[in-house]
Amino acid sequence: MRANKRTVWFLTLLSLVAVISIYYLKKEAPMDLDGMAIFGEADKMTVTKTGDTDSVKKPVYADSMKLEEMRMEVKNERSNLKDQLTTKMLSSDMTAEEQNDAYNEMAELIKRDSAEALMEMQIRNLGYPEAFVRKEDGKVTITVVSDDGGHSNKMAVEITQFVMTSWEDARSVQVVFME
Repeated sequence: MRANKRTVWFLTLLSLVAVISIYYLKKEAPMDLDGMAIFGEADKMTVTKTGDTDSVKKPVYADSMKLEEMRMEVKNERSNLKDQLTTKMLSSDMTAEEQNDAYNEMAELIKRDSAEALMEMQIRNLGYPEAFVRKEDGKVTITVVSDDGGHSNKMAVEITQFVMTSWEDARSVQVVFME
């Protein structure tokens, strides 16, 4: 028995709609940013969860956006550098040694990117909500958003000590707090 093409397409579409409908019906938790005031003064912007009886309000930090901008700048910088290194590696004008040096530099850049991302995750695990890590020539700069509004030398020492013990080639560490 041969099925009509329209019938097959209709049944496929119907089953897809059924699966998607069940997924959204079974979804229990609403998104965290439901009910967020989009328009308003930036310093008074808050996030509330719909359906909460407590109506707990948490401030939205513009500082995390600054950290994202810093990440994007570094990513663009390194992307341009990677493009230049790729061009060198694929160029027939370069010697084998120069191409090998470009390859090694690219590998080091990728290694540094992943090490910085890992360090950011580890700093978040220490209890800081948002962190940005950048390493240049042995100097590590860490920008941390402080959620409680206050920061102390103890916190800076804790982060510095953690970075110095985790990264063997970190010669100096600078911790900057954003409130």
